[in-house]
Amino acid sequence: MSAVVSLRRRQLVVGAAALVALPALRAQSAWPSKPIRFLVPFAPGGTSEIVARSVAAELTRQLGQSVFVENKPGGAGVVAMAEAAKATPDGSTIILGHVGTLAVNPYMLAHQPYDVNKDFIPVTLLAKVPNVFVIHPEVPAKNFREFVAYAKANPGKLSYGSAGNASAGHLAMEYLKLVTGMFITHIPYRGTGPQLTDLLAGRTQASSAGMPALGAHIRSGKLRPIAVGTHERIAALPDVPTVQEMGYKDFETSQWYGILAPAGTPPEIVKRLQEESYKALRSSAVTERFATDNAVGGGGPSAEFAAFIGREQGIWKDIVRRAQIKAD
Repeated sequence: MSAVVSLRRRQLVVGAAALVALPALRAQSAWPSKPIRFLVPFAPGGTSEIVARSVAAELTRQLGQSVFVENKPGGAGVVAMAEAAKATPDGSTIILGHVGTLAVNPYMLAHQPYDVNKDFIPVTLLAKVPNVFVIHPEVPAKNFREFVAYAKANPGKLSYGSAGNASAGHLAMEYLKLVTGMFITHIPYRGTGPQLTDLLAGRTQASSAGMPALGAHIRSGKLRPIAVGTHERIAALPDVPTVQEMGYKDFETSQWYGILAPAGTPPEIVKRLQEESYKALRSSAVTERFATDNAVGGGGPSAEFAAFIGREQGIWKDIVRRAQIKAD
């Protein structure tokens, strides 16, 4: 009799465990049941959109549901981030996070209508993209050293554009100003595309962005590259030195992008999205595009991306303080 009771108890335990696991299995198998909105906090034409659209196209193919990119610029990325934070946490809304919105805004902006560390779940790092420093050909400088010398001799005469406050280009240029002692006026735009329009027209004189946005203009001679922000030179610009080579030890700045989901999104969906993103990043379409742009693909687990964001916050908290970076 005791053997029968014992068997029955084991059956009940197994049955209960199956019932507990059933909602999770259903959530994973049912997702996505509708199109997924992929918010990008900047205007079209920049590296952020290029990274997002490359991955979204592959996710659409893999998931059998449309993953559509929606550009929502404004407020140093706060507009899009606030909307994503309030979205229903069912995996139907995700957002492209990057160095500015996740590692700089918490220290640059006095108030944000959300907490980046509590109101979002880091899903996965998508890419790291080298920052390239460029100038308009009419600037009387042929290289990095001449540009720094000219800017220091003419404080306030030059201006640089960025994709907006706390954009990767804004941060890179302010970091460069800090270490070199230059004074160049910052003009924020609502995306890389608009700021490049004025740079190409000569209305601004300098900028920093990624090769996805700058490559064609560099190859055509419309922009002059003077330095890269990575520790080592990049394959696309083998003759362009690093800032570190120019005597500024340990200088390093790059753009990075990843996927975030609203807090409360089921862990099964977060894991599936991370796994599908990993597959997308290793598809030939994405790897070829990233190789052209000197971007390094990510795809690791959520915890790894969360730890990466924490390290970047520590770095940029100090730089924001030292450089006194403010929203213009």
